[in-house]
Formats: sequence, C-alpha cells, structure tokens
Amino acid sequence: MRTDYEYIVVGCGGIGAGTLYWLARRAGKDVLGLEQFNLFHLNGGSQDYSRIIRLTYHDAKYTALTPHTYKAWATLEEESGVQVVTRTGSVEFAEVDSPYQADVDLYAAAMDAADIPYERINGEEMMRRYPQFRFDKPLDVLIQEQTGIADPHRGNAAHIAMARYHGATVLDNCRVNRISPFDGGVTVHTADGSFSCRQLIVTAGAWVDQVLSSVGMKLHVTVTKEQVTYYATPNLREFAIGRFPIFISHDENVYYGFPVYGEVATKAAIDASGPTIDIHNRSFEPEPEMTALLDHWLADHIPGFVGPKMYTRTCLYTMTKDRDFVVDRLPEHPQVIVYCGAGHAYKFASLLGQIMSEMAIDGETQYPIAPFTLNRPAITDPAFPAQFHI
Repeated sequence: MRTDYEYIVVGCGGIGAGTLYWLARRAGKDVLGLEQFNLFHLNGGSQDYSRIIRLTYHDAKYTALTPHTYKAWATLEEESGVQVVTRTGSVEFAEVDSPYQADVDLYAAAMDAADIPYERINGEEMMRRYPQFRFDKPLDVLIQEQTGIADPHRGNAAHIAMARYHGATVLDNCRVNRISPFDGGVTVHTADGSFSCRQLIVTAGAWVDQVLSSVGMKLHVTVTKEQVTYYATPNLREFAIGRFPIFISHDENVYYGFPVYGEVATKAAIDASGPTIDIHNRSFEPEPEMTALLDHWLADHIPGFVGPKMYTRTCLYTMTKDRDFVVDRLPEHPQVIVYCGAGHAYKFASLLGQIMSEMAIDGETQYPIAPFTLNRPAITDPAFPAQFHI
C-alpha cells in the first residue's frame, strides 16, 4: 500500500469529502482521505437528506461567501451529473418588538453588504402567500428566493465518487491515533499504519480536538446532540416544493423546517438546542423534551405540517465558543490546515473544500477567510463566554 502522499485529509464527512474532491481535481493520485468510521456513517453531523443552503446570513463575513457556495456545488453537479441543490425559497421571521427582531435586522444588513436581493414583508403578507402558517402576533419577515436544500446524502457520495474518479485514495474504518509534524510535512499514525504527506487537512468534526491533541492544540469545541424529526403529513401537496418554503423562526428557540423532500414527509428541528455530550459515550436516542417542544410549536403555527412521526434522527453539532468557523493553519505547524464548521457549515461543504484545496496547493485562497482565524479570543481565551445563538 502506498504510504506517501502530497495531501492527506483526516475526516471524510461533508467538508472532508468536499476537500478530497477539490484536491483530487488538481492533484489526482497524490490525495489520500482517512475516515475512522465507514463512509457515510451516522455518527457525526453530515448525514441525512437535507440541509439548508442560503444566501441569507447574520454577518457580512458569511454573506461574502454564500453566493460562491452555489457555484462550487454547481461545479460538482455538472461534473458528476448528480443534483445536490434544490431551490425552495425561504421565509425567516421574528416577532415585531421582540428581542429577536434584531436578528432580522442583522440578516438584512449582512445581505445589503453583499448586494443580495431579498424582500422584507410583514406576517400578514407572509400568511397571504403561504396560508399554511398561523401567527396572531405581528412578524418581521425576510423572503429570499434562492434558498434551498443541499442534500448531504447525494453531496457526500458525489464528492467521494468524483474524488476517486480523479485518482484519490479513500480509506474508511481507518482511525487516526495521532499526527506528527516534521520539517516539510506530517506523519499520520493510524490503526492501519502510518502515512506521510506534505500538507495535512484536518476536517474531523467532533473529533477535531482529539486529532489535534497530539500537537498540543485545542479549539475547545462544544459538541451537542441535535435531532431532526420527519412527519408523515397527510397534506403532501400543501407542503410540496414550490408550494411551501424553508422556514426559520427566530425566537428564544430557533425553529426551522423543510418542505417534503428526501422522505415522503416534512422535516423540522430546533437549532443548537441539544445537550452537551461526550463523543465517546453518546446516545442516539432522541430527547423527549426537545421532541415535545417542536411538536407543540408546529401544532400552534403550521398545523398541517405535522402528522404521524416517521422517525427522529440525531446528529452532532461541533461548535466553537463564538459559533464561527475555523479555517486556518496551525501557527506552529503551518503544514496542518484545520477546519471547524460550528454546526452550520454543510451549505459551504463544496466551497470550503475548494478553499482548503487552494490553501494546500497554492498556499493561499482567493476567498475572504480572515475572520475564521485560530488567532481570536474564542479560540485562544479559555474564559471566553460561549454564545451559540446565531
């Protein structure tokens, strides 16, 4: 077995798979991916049929990137013939005069900074367009037509398949025990032997601190167990794509959901609301209190959305204390590039893969990633107060 490569990617989930694809397009057989579980496993945060892809965001550092996410996915779609992105449109809203109306202002300002088009309407107009909603308090609403679904089930498989098509090697069930940087490269020690490379990209999700511990680095991430529920609504036509948008409700809890896609069912969840877990001792069972909270909110505000539960599936969020990305090189070991997506990165999976491939091959990227540095208080200050609401 070959043991020496130009580029190694540790972790082949959503962003790792994207990185393998973009590296292999340029470096072919000099690319190796290492995954500790089987490919497309359910242990992390990159599985299931749907994630939201959107131009809307709360901060200009993200809206500077969001238009490019669609272009990166389009490259994969054109090359593979697999559709990953489906447009649905979206509504995002908060109650007028609530503390969370400020979220809507932030989203609007960030889109203005990037010249992203949107509509800002009231709740009555939203319910005129989408009578599936039921609200009796005034709402401040943003509508963005380009919002859609990025399908991890398709996207991950297409990224991996096309990385292999271009010559990359991908080894699953190959756990990384430690990494050892040396002058000009890195040795990656696994349960199946050691591999060396010139540039290492760590996209290990919830296991990022474990992988980096051998070089004395920690991102101090918080890992939570989140969940999504599929409802076998009897009102399929009413909640079909084209008739019902993706929604995001900004409140004390951030509720979000999808039209019928993936399963013959609707899907909804509450963002960043799950318990903190130990990744070595986690349960895959849903949290009943979270399920009940979501059920009640949907029954009050989108009653036709619900039906018999098809199933509830858990996944992991891996969050920095400021809930911003990390995309940077280790200061003491610049041959190691580190990524953390903070629980909201899948929409960026192909673009982040492109960015990290440029960093590894060219030494720099064309995209503005300076805000995602390791040299910020949320990473360097152990006392930095965690804030997960975005």
